[in-house]
Amino acid sequence: MSRRHHVAGSQLNRNTHQRQALFKSLLNSLILKEQIQTTSAKAKAIQGLFDKLVSKAKVGTVHVRRLLQAFLGDKASVSKLVDELAPRMQARPSGFTRLTKLGLRKGDNAPVVRMELVDKASVSAVPPSGTPKSASKTPKKATKPAPKSKKK
Repeated sequence: MSRRHHVAGSQLNRNTHQRQALFKSLLNSLILKEQIQTTSAKAKAIQGLFDKLVSKAKVGTVHVRRLLQAFLGDKASVSKLVDELAPRMQARPSGFTRLTKLGLRKGDNAPVVRMELVDKASVSAVPPSGTPKSASKTPKKATKPAPKSKKK
């Protein structure tokens, strides 16, 4: 009989290995892109993990880099976390992410959020999520002027 009394964290309908792989993937994407769009439950599940990673990265030693590499498994995200993100968030003690509600997903009505870093870079490599409607439309063909009527 399975009892989950006082067991921290949500299962997200996955076994342990699937859940760990999901968290690593979401964390790597958040570090590299500085914002992700996911369900509310997944975002809340990785929010505390991201805070712990940034707090570790603030130390910046080789030992910390190796610990982060063992956890994340991606060298590019470790170097960006330690070299770029941690110095930018040095003054902030915690709360490195912001959740913005985007609405409900069409297929299963799950609440979708945008998870982004609070201290974003002034010039971000991430393009804006929406383009203005006028810029996305193709130009229309020029219409011919109405023929002039001839008077007799």
